[in-house]
Amino acid sequence: MRMRLMLLGGGNALGQALIRLGAEEDIGFLAPRPPEQGWDAASLTQLLDDTRPDALVNLAYYFDWFQAESVSEQRLASQERSVERLAELCQHHNIILVQPSSYRVFDGSRATAYSEKDEPVPLGLRGQALWRIEQSVRATCPQHVLLRFGWVLDDSIDGVLGRFLTRAESAHELLLADDRRGNPTPVDDAARVILSVLKQLDCAAPLWGTYHYAGNEATTPLALGQAILGEASQLRQLAVEAPTPQAHAARPDAFEEPQHAVLACKKILHTFGIKPRAWRSGLPTLLDRFYRHG
Repeated sequence: MRMRLMLLGGGNALGQALIRLGAEEDIGFLAPRPPEQGWDAASLTQLLDDTRPDALVNLAYYFDWFQAESVSEQRLASQERSVERLAELCQHHNIILVQPSSYRVFDGSRATAYSEKDEPVPLGLRGQALWRIEQSVRATCPQHVLLRFGWVLDDSIDGVLGRFLTRAESAHELLLADDRRGNPTPVDDAARVILSVLKQLDCAAPLWGTYHYAGNEATTPLALGQAILGEASQLRQLAVEAPTPQAHAARPDAFEEPQHAVLACKKILHTFGIKPRAWRSGLPTLLDRFYRHG
């Protein structure tokens, strides 16, 4: 790897997976510790003035965007301002910006898979913030790759998977939507995609733009929950054997979570040669790591 790579968010689950995967191929990242209050416009300005990497992967707000149950409007607004400043700095210093986004930019009103050409119409605060961040990156920093991911699953104790498994240990009903669809995407798979993109950008291929990536085989939260419980029960005794189906409309997050969130991944395959991997094959490793950490 000729490029000097910087990673913001090296301490979170996706950042850790990326560092781990990079180390296997002798690819290292500058991964500075964030200031106590988190990265803001001033600290980012100082950081990039001092370090001048060739490419920057911004996972600074990964947990809030992909794993948190909810995020306040004020917090999202502050993150928007920071990414806006980051894009300006990357443009000024001629740094490539790799920026994650999410299926949340779509409203889920269409039953067929969303491609990069479909117009985003986000529902909730997070989706709206991500869509504004995307627009800001596109307008400010031409050398960018925006990666929209599907339902990312990681091994953090308080993430989506962690909250589900914690609930499965107590004898309460586990309600999951049976009429909502999306693509589960294990965190190691998301990291593989980011690394693959970086390796091709290192060859000076100007493949700027927006790309979708999500695990192979669209499914429902109910079927995903069944698959997780099946794997988890081999590692830990659980109180719940199977989740209970519930309609999307009855779910407490129906106002902000797209009912149909399947992503079409043809563009990333044709441009970068990145093939979607079956999410089921990533579950055993993910759950093993979750229980070893927990």
